[in-house]
Amino acid sequence: MSLADSRARREGPARGRPRSEAVERSIIEGVMKLLEDGVPLADLSMERVARTAGVGKATIYRRWRDKEELFVDVLRAAEPADPELPGTSMRDDLVVMLESLRQRGLLARSSAILHNVYAQMKSSPRIWTAYHATVVEPRRRLGAEVLRRGQENGELRADLDIDFVNDLFVGPMLVRTVLRPDGDLPEELAEQIVDALLTGLRPTGP
Repeated sequence: MSLADSRARREGPARGRPRSEAVERSIIEGVMKLLEDGVPLADLSMERVARTAGVGKATIYRRWRDKEELFVDVLRAAEPADPELPGTSMRDDLVVMLESLRQRGLLARSSAILHNVYAQMKSSPRIWTAYHATVVEPRRRLGAEVLRRGQENGELRADLDIDFVNDLFVGPMLVRTVLRPDGDLPEELAEQIVDALLTGLRPTGP
């Protein structure tokens, strides 16, 4: 989904002069450049963003009410695209989802932008709430859908709570990528997590 589509869905029908996605992209990239240089959110004034992006401050305010709203869109733009699930089995889909989390963890460790973004959004309840609503919740819903299909197909025990099982699969990867930034993230980690948990979560037969 493009930046313009994302904003349109959040804001509803557009009013007044049509927005230019190229201008918005220029502004977003200007903020990313500042973040990559290590500039903290508190020092990201609209004037500084405007100078970096090569636009007028009024151009920014026509698109974002304040820098926190702008930062939310920067956060969306910095996120890697969600993976396409193979749909061949619950196990395969879970492995792809966890591998995506592993790759994001590696990217956050190597990317100054993502590292700066993740560190600073926790200091702003508004940014954290927006991140949770637009990034975390959709991924949790997708995980729940995969697990429900697994129950329907007989790949997962029917007596298990989907929300609880979702946490079981995602939790170990989040510990490695977020709570243990120095922890190993080997290539086979996603498969190890999924296969270890499925040993106890698969139906045992009649």
